[in-house]
Amino acid sequence: MKNIGIAIAAPAGYAQDAAALERGIARLEAQGCIVHNYYDSAATFQRFAATDDARLAQLHAAAADPACQIVVMLRGQYGVSRILPRIDFRKMADSGKLFVGYSDITAFHMALYQATGRISFAGPMMNSDFAREEHSEYAMTQFWDCMLGPTHSVRGAGAGNPLVEVHGTLWGGNLAMVNHLLGTPYWPHIDDGILFLEDIGEHPYRVERMLLQLHFAGVLERQKAIVLGDFSGYRLSPNDNGYDFDAMLAFIRATVKVPVLTGLPFGHMKDLCTLPFGAQAHLVSDAEGFDLTASGYPTLP
Repeated sequence: MKNIGIAIAAPAGYAQDAAALERGIARLEAQGCIVHNYYDSAATFQRFAATDDARLAQLHAAAADPACQIVVMLRGQYGVSRILPRIDFRKMADSGKLFVGYSDITAFHMALYQATGRISFAGPMMNSDFAREEHSEYAMTQFWDCMLGPTHSVRGAGAGNPLVEVHGTLWGGNLAMVNHLLGTPYWPHIDDGILFLEDIGEHPYRVERMLLQLHFAGVLERQKAIVLGDFSGYRLSPNDNGYDFDAMLAFIRATVKVPVLTGLPFGHMKDLCTLPFGAQAHLVSDAEGFDLTASGYPTLP
């Protein structure tokens, strides 16, 4: 990874721990990377990393930096939606940069692909992943393996997964953000895809409601498979009366004709994989688990 230029951009939330951010930068520099930080902690505005104008400017500046090959987003939380209409996605695509992030950054991935067909990456961010006090070897290995290519594989396993072998366009991300863009100009119309989804702090009934929205809109039926990642951080209550994530999953599997798998190591978790949004993928599932292999995506030279 020697001399790879990595730009940090913050189109959404701000870093609540400046020391952790410095730790993440030092960790990348120890691997031989040259880090260009476009985020200024002093510019924090409300719940955002900076004003809308400033966040937009740093994203464009990171994309224009000729010394950088990768743009890693600082964090998700919320904020990308406010600047979506003003992002120059053609410049983003033409920059040749590998854009990486997840959660709220899902909106960026979807809009970039819809506008230009450019593939970007659902993967680790500075604040929540590279800056961890005890970083994940798995997450870092996944990140670099995907950046270097030319193919990338993820192994997963979940109880009750169906037997599947399909090929399709790999896409998705945070479920709330996917639903958020449905019916907007930023929605990529992808048929025969492999849709991956995750979320945090959403009660199973809210997850079900969002999945049903995609189902009622005809999105799920146009996919080859749906692969669920980490859904955690919610709290059940006594009035759920046995309705939990497993009950919700059983209902969705009985309602949607497309195979639904669980166990993808992706989402708001320590050991997360990296997934190229828009790549071609091969999904094979058996009784032991599943393998998801992506190809045909841009990599580091």
